[in-house]
Amino acid sequence: QVQLVESGGGLVQAGGSLRLSCVASGRTFGSYRMGWFRQAPGKEREFVAAINWSSTSTWYADSVKGRFTISRDNAKATVYLQMNSLKPEDTAVYYCAATNSVRRYWSEDEYAYWGQGTQVTVSS
Repeated sequence: QVQLVESGGGLVQAGGSLRLSCVASGRTFGSYRMGWFRQAPGKEREFVAAINWSSTSTWYADSVKGRFTISRDNAKATVYLQMNSLKPEDTAVYYCAATNSVRRYWSEDEYAYWGQGTQVTVSS
């Protein structure tokens, strides 16, 4: 089992920045691929970014590419999402997720463990 706890959400103006953190506990964090997903009101949850266990590969949704950066610190069992140039359409609940699958990094079906989510609200 892996327990995930997100933090760092909040209210920010358009153009601003936020840094989300997700701390993991339980089984070996360093062996898991980590992902960030988000769900806006009335919409389905969508992929945002993912990173492999060694940080040698990262993947991003087109909508956040160039603005968001995913990173991890295995010694601290933490994954981060640095969000810059935020837009109102980035408003959502952001979820951290973990998987030991090497397939379909973009699919929430591949992720076995989820955090409770943290709200990000971007005002115009």
